Amino acid sequence: MLDPTIRSSAEESELLYAAGPVVRVELPGGVSAWAVTHDAPAREVMRDSRFVKDIGQWGPWTRGEIPADWPLIGLVDLGPSLVSTDGAEHRRLRRPVAREFTPQRVEALRGRVEEITRELLDRTAEAAAAEGSGGVVDLKDTFAFPLPITVVGELFGMPVEWHRPLRKLYDSFFDDNAAPETVHATLQGLYDYIARLVRLKRDEPGADLTSALLSELGDDPSQEAVEELIATIQVMITAGHETSVHVIVNAVRSLLGDPAQLELVHSGRYDWDDVVEESLRLDSPALNFLFRFATEDIDVAGTLIREGEGVVISYGGMGRDRAQHGADADRFDIARRPRHTSFGHGPHSCPGSALARLETTIALRELFARFPCLRLADPDGPLERSPSVIVNGHRALPVRLA
Repeated sequence: MLDPTIRSSAEESELLYAAGPVVRVELPGGVSAWAVTHDAPAREVMRDSRFVKDIGQWGPWTRGEIPADWPLIGLVDLGPSLVSTDGAEHRRLRRPVAREFTPQRVEALRGRVEEITRELLDRTAEAAAAEGSGGVVDLKDTFAFPLPITVVGELFGMPVEWHRPLRKLYDSFFDDNAAPETVHATLQGLYDYIARLVRLKRDEPGADLTSALLSELGDDPSQEAVEELIATIQVMITAGHETSVHVIVNAVRSLLGDPAQLELVHSGRYDWDDVVEESLRLDSPALNFLFRFATEDIDVAGTLIREGEGVVISYGGMGRDRAQHGADADRFDIARRPRHTSFGHGPHSCPGSALARLETTIALRELFARFPCLRLADPDGPLERSPSVIVNGHRALPVRLA
């Protein structure tokens, strides 16, 4: 069983990898699926058009075996969006978003990302100096979360005062132990925020991505087109900040736990983007990604996956693939410069990967330049994981700045 309460995601990912390239797993709620845990077969699955994202192809769902309040349903039953369609429909929905995330357009955001980063580091220093803090500050709360949500919020024209309530909703969204009533309330809450954003930009268009996407729908879009847009924006905002939060936290934790690796960067032998890529490989922000569904019986690495069965892509296991990353794939080593798959592969690869890389590289560079004596508040204590088999995150990252 994939356990959302496991203390070490590294141990579970190692067990998944060791179990073989394709293994049967049980998800929270007793839902059975296949997990592809090695890099090469996972890439094959992500390229294979016989594996689709349409929940209507999932046998247990069509047979009524999956309850509507299943904790992970919000990651599967998304309506028509970038992550739930295939083929021509997927290309149609993806095209306008991909245009906004070209390397050139992302690079144009560099100055603003640096400005936001430095403002947040000022606030982090103030929080650490505040009376009663004891010099300890939660770096996730003051820095790792506000940076990407501010960047993506500005891109989509989201009001700043929405950031904190959305944070609570996303924490609930990725909580695999959520009660059934919480699941429904969380999904409705997230939908309501994005629907409000779309209405706001229809009434008062601006120089933001929501307004640009709305303009492509014409003057009198159908309700179906508006629902597609809401689903697409929800996916982009979710993926556009959640990934970066965990990359920043996981990379800081790895560097502070291995001063020799940090010194390799400070010495100039390696760059901050080397840190980001190695963290993406070994500590992928997405441990497992749901779902692809087999439209016929398909052999994957010697295992027969039957029509209608669901397949999980195990990024945690793939990052430890010895054939891809070497015999020491379980070790954090920024000299590795890996070829990893943490942003996906094939038609559904993440269109926002360039922005995530820009944000996290700037964040780490500026953080350690500002606070070169940064250290964990409790170097010997474990960090409490977020209760999820999907995201590889921690509830908090308590640190001392000096």
